[in-house]
Amino acid sequence: MSGRLSPLAGKPAPDTLLVDVERLRDAYVDLRPDPSVPSQRVAFGTSGHRGTSFDRSFNEWHVLAITQAICEYRKEKGIDGPLYIGIDTHALSQPAFESALEVLAANGVQTMIAKGGEYTPTPAISHAILTYNRGRTHGFADGIVVTPSHNPPDGGGFKYNPPNGGPADTDVTGWMQKRANALIEGGLREVRRRPFAQARHASTTHEHDFIAAYVGDLGNVIDFDAIRGSGVHLGVDPLGGSGVHYWGPIAERYGIDLTVVSDTVDLTFRFMSVDWDGKIRMDPSSSYAMQRLIDLKDSYDVAFACDTDHDRHGIVTRSSGLLLPNHYLSVLIDYLFRHRPEWRGDVAVGKTLVSTALIDRVAKRLGRRLHEVPVGFKWFVDGLFDGSLGFGGEESAGASFLRRDGSVWSTDKDGIAAALMSAEIAARTDRDPGELYRQLTTELGSPLSQRVDAPANVEQKARLSKLSPEQVKSTSLAGEKIEHVLDRAPANGASIGGIKVTSANGWFAARPSGTEDIYKIYAESFKDEAHLGQLLQEAQAMVDGALNAA
Repeated sequence: MSGRLSPLAGKPAPDTLLVDVERLRDAYVDLRPDPSVPSQRVAFGTSGHRGTSFDRSFNEWHVLAITQAICEYRKEKGIDGPLYIGIDTHALSQPAFESALEVLAANGVQTMIAKGGEYTPTPAISHAILTYNRGRTHGFADGIVVTPSHNPPDGGGFKYNPPNGGPADTDVTGWMQKRANALIEGGLREVRRRPFAQARHASTTHEHDFIAAYVGDLGNVIDFDAIRGSGVHLGVDPLGGSGVHYWGPIAERYGIDLTVVSDTVDLTFRFMSVDWDGKIRMDPSSSYAMQRLIDLKDSYDVAFACDTDHDRHGIVTRSSGLLLPNHYLSVLIDYLFRHRPEWRGDVAVGKTLVSTALIDRVAKRLGRRLHEVPVGFKWFVDGLFDGSLGFGGEESAGASFLRRDGSVWSTDKDGIAAALMSAEIAARTDRDPGELYRQLTTELGSPLSQRVDAPANVEQKARLSKLSPEQVKSTSLAGEKIEHVLDRAPANGASIGGIKVTSANGWFAARPSGTEDIYKIYAESFKDEAHLGQLLQEAQAMVDGALNAA
């Protein structure tokens, strides 16, 4: 987070911030994108195509074109099993689902939709794909999740999960992006489509009980016996998201003491407190957005929340309030690898390059291999799928891990499982994750971190993404010898789209934003605030020097 704090931050959302849902949905149908305008083209980021109908970046034409591209990709790759599709609670998700189903039915795709029109979390889609494909050699399933994640209420999003159940890699999304834009440029003449009423009742459209399937299998991931036996009192705030109707069945099936703080679904998300920048954003890692649950922290032993598609988590404890994502991930890793005896001895710890270096220290103490990758959960998919990664997590509060027996659970981020693990941790250790984090830092060091944004034009961003270690001329960083200068991830040699510089007690990473004319600098110190400030200052000077060099 950087920039000026809004005077509304942490306060109830005023009516002036609420989206006009009717106008938003009208714009979805009425406004057509102009493919000659870059911001109006289909563009797959790390989590699919996102935008808003108001500025023609997420409209009916986008969804129709992307879905047709998915149908053609499936045919080309011989993916002919069912396609599981789910939506979150954003206002644009339902109309986007209807558009997608019109195309899927017209292309004869066997499509599995949620029973009773229920909302469906991202991890439930991944779980459904993997469950169906287990043991198969052909007829594989895949999926679509209609969600812009934790983005503001006027956002829309659309992402594809291939048969491995995780986020599609760039070779897949690149092909789909190119084909979808070509379809838009051609006026959608090659898009096959049936009216929604016909598509909904087509012989290829089937209902699937995602809740029963996901909840019924969750006991193979979480030790509910320990939670139930301990009597820990738990609270959950679904933040009006797609898992809103999952928590009740979880509590009932496994007999745990879990209170749902609110089951309200409101397309304007008027119940949210405002995020740091004055926007409504369902981000469970933001203390400003999480005010409702933070205010209730003393009412529960542990409480948690998930974002709109329930692939991210936020943990609130009596001892510490809202834990920073990096803090909880460190505790979660340390706990999992100590309390999963059926996991293979060689399974690794996965983290992104901009996640805390405390994870490195935890992994080293556990005697586990560290699997450090670029930003993006897609880099963990293969390892989670084949069981070589016990855990994959990223600094933005997204994580997944193996079943208790060491086999694959979800290859996409699972906020539900990560949240429930905080209850298991409290149950089996008799301490909440905040207390365990303090113990970790006493033993391994206490990191301080910050992220700042700096302006950069298109040319500078391109240069930053291609920086090489040779362009960093300094030999020291904040008074310590530079140990590593990276432009590629240690785990897989993939480009990190920037640079990372490390020393014994600190590091920084710089990478350009994919959506704004800025670059981001992440920094972490294991010394003090002064050292962190020096890291940031030298990092910006180092990057600026490299960017401005002739």
